[in-house]
Amino acid sequence: MTPAIKIIDLKKSYDDTVALKGINVTINDGSFFGLLGPNGAGKTTTINILTGLVNKDSGHTQVFGMDTEKDYRYTRSKIGISAQEFSQDWFFNLEQLLFFQAGYFGIRKKDAKHKVDELFLRLGLEEKRNSRLRQLSGGMKRRFQIAKALVHDPQIIILDEPTAGVDVELRHELWEYFKELHNDGKTILLTTHYIEEAEKLCDMVSIINNGEVMTKGSPKELMDSQGKSGITIHLSESNTNLKKFLKGFTYTQEDTRLHFTIRDPEGVLPNIIQCLAKAGSHISSIETSRSSLEDVFLSLTGKGINE
Repeated sequence: MTPAIKIIDLKKSYDDTVALKGINVTINDGSFFGLLGPNGAGKTTTINILTGLVNKDSGHTQVFGMDTEKDYRYTRSKIGISAQEFSQDWFFNLEQLLFFQAGYFGIRKKDAKHKVDELFLRLGLEEKRNSRLRQLSGGMKRRFQIAKALVHDPQIIILDEPTAGVDVELRHELWEYFKELHNDGKTILLTTHYIEEAEKLCDMVSIINNGEVMTKGSPKELMDSQGKSGITIHLSESNTNLKKFLKGFTYTQEDTRLHFTIRDPEGVLPNIIQCLAKAGSHISSIETSRSSLEDVFLSLTGKGINE
């Protein structure tokens, strides 16, 4: 199957600053893909090259197997981008701006009307359709950025910090909408500074730092790779005869406290409980902990995602 996006050995420098050092990324059709990295890692440069806003130094970018430079009309028609920065237009209302956006892709006003009406309703912008951008709150502007990205019904949606600066309620509303779009078969490329956002939404993640891809995998695979997940069990009384019952488990014991280092705590816990029961031990409490994507990020980059 032809990938939705393929980035091959992409390099870019700005004067003496190397932004991209030869990154390789493949995003399958229908994937919800997270591109994570600290500020200045190269995420936005990658997106801007992919969408024709920045010229690369070398390498290749493809959309559904077509080169984004040689076949730019085709490739750009397949992508809708909700940019991180707001674009300002002082003279037209939101409805007019959406019709203009559809027109850029050759969609006539009468053919775009149904989609425009649908987006206003779904994104809670119906009462603002005659307003101008400068009259909107930050959250409303974010919604409008997303509407612009979707008005020509693209197969690939790029969400560059789509929930930056919005309140928690709106963030969760947008998450549900993004899930709907993904379930409808859209390929989504997400950049975000909210680790929870990537954990909840993405089926694949690449972490980029200093212009290089550090790792790629599903959130679960990356979190499991850290080996920090575990189970802590407190027994009602000490039992020094546990080793023969807990063979195969990696654990430490301090009197009545047992700590197991395990990649899949929830999956293994019933077996541990069964073994402890055979050993005649009574459990007073159980705590489970999991590695987070933040742990992976810190381990690879040495920075928090907001640094």
